[in-house]
Amino acid sequence: MGEPPIGDVFGEMIRDAYAVRTGVGPRPLAGGRVPRPVIEVIERDDGLINGAPVDHYLDEPGDWQPHDHRALRLCRGHVLDIGVGAGRTAVELQRRGMAVTGLDTSAGAIAVARERGLRDTVLNTVDAYASASARYDTFLLLGNNLGLLESAERAPVLLDALARLANPGARIIAQGTDPYGTTDPVHVAYHRRNREKGRLGGQLRLRLRYRLLATPWFDYLNCSAAELEALLEGTRWSLKAVDDTDRPYYLAVMELRE
Repeated sequence: MGEPPIGDVFGEMIRDAYAVRTGVGPRPLAGGRVPRPVIEVIERDDGLINGAPVDHYLDEPGDWQPHDHRALRLCRGHVLDIGVGAGRTAVELQRRGMAVTGLDTSAGAIAVARERGLRDTVLNTVDAYASASARYDTFLLLGNNLGLLESAERAPVLLDALARLANPGARIIAQGTDPYGTTDPVHVAYHRRNREKGRLGGQLRLRLRYRLLATPWFDYLNCSAAELEALLEGTRWSLKAVDDTDRPYYLAVMELRE
């Protein structure tokens, strides 16, 4: 049958999950009658397959992890929520009276975020949006979106784009995952394989699958706080704080150098 077609996998998943949750609009049905859960399939380049329910992208604050709440308390000024998805975080900031813009590359996700009430959205990549006139005081990379740094080669490019969008004194608040506490031999072997290739151990090579669609293969970075600090060297950002209360998950606060 060959390779699956490339499409807006994330958007299709989010739209279906939103329809299942609200009961409004076309939604996947088991046996043509019963709404079925929407599952995100994650395929890694070593052949590992994982799946996770998509519904958590729609969670209200009562269902959030503690570090999500701590992250929002660090926000100030005009916020750019990068990888806004279904608007989980941005809608809550908007409810609190903050100026927030949601940016995503998924048209389907942006459509759901707007349906949920998010007023200010941007359908674009960070790189392309960096030429805009808008300026921000806080950049959010939550939901493990520190992974959007991708790699040692890509990280300074993304960080430079954010610096061009930043007001003086701006900060990045990012949630990441330290991958190295695991003893799972599948993951330990993957970290070793990456290092042998000259990659960071937790540098994932992934694609997402949903129904008939796939994304292109992409890099997504799980790194330790020490690795993050090394990635910031030579950029306009410095690591100011790391909150690892919920380890292996952590919050990193980076500030624009003067």
